[in-house]
Amino acid sequence: MRALVVVAHPVDDSFTHAAASTAADALRRAGHHVDVIDLYAIGFRAAMSTEERDAYETDAPVLDPQVAEHVELLRQADTLVFVYPTWWSSMPAILKGWLERTMVPGVAFTFDGTNRVRPGLTHIRRIVGISTYGSKRLYVRAINDNGRRTISRALRLSTGVRARLDWLALYGIDSCSSEERERFLDRVSTRMVALR
Repeated sequence: MRALVVVAHPVDDSFTHAAASTAADALRRAGHHVDVIDLYAIGFRAAMSTEERDAYETDAPVLDPQVAEHVELLRQADTLVFVYPTWWSSMPAILKGWLERTMVPGVAFTFDGTNRVRPGLTHIRRIVGISTYGSKRLYVRAINDNGRRTISRALRLSTGVRARLDWLALYGIDSCSSEERERFLDRVSTRMVALR
């Protein structure tokens, strides 16, 4: 298995980074190849440029060399792991921007001769979401979990709905004890080791 782990948190010693490290280490222990993209650490530009938008519907929609590297990692991966905090009912803007700039025609989807959309990520077998939430689970369910919906529905459609989805959530992180956080990291490790 070849996993691509995408991390979105601006603070290096955050719990999000601890969860990402735990996931990557567990995948490696299980014998899988792991590539990690830390969006804030590399200074990823979230906003699509005017030139990129103009190129979006052409045969060459990827203009930025950094985005091209990420697209190549996407094409090599069979497992995608997204690790991020849920802020304002969604993923951080940098991760949303990464999806917008990498999941372009010819990568995430193609158009057939009748202009119908066809999945372009059919090689992806697993999608894993690992997220923390400041709110409790009932509150998150009441207001919608838009980051999860983006990954589990919109992105998953690009796999032809063939990819299995795993979601690991830590709700109410602001009031969690250190023991609860450790248990969550243990859960992440166990789940990643078990991925096939």
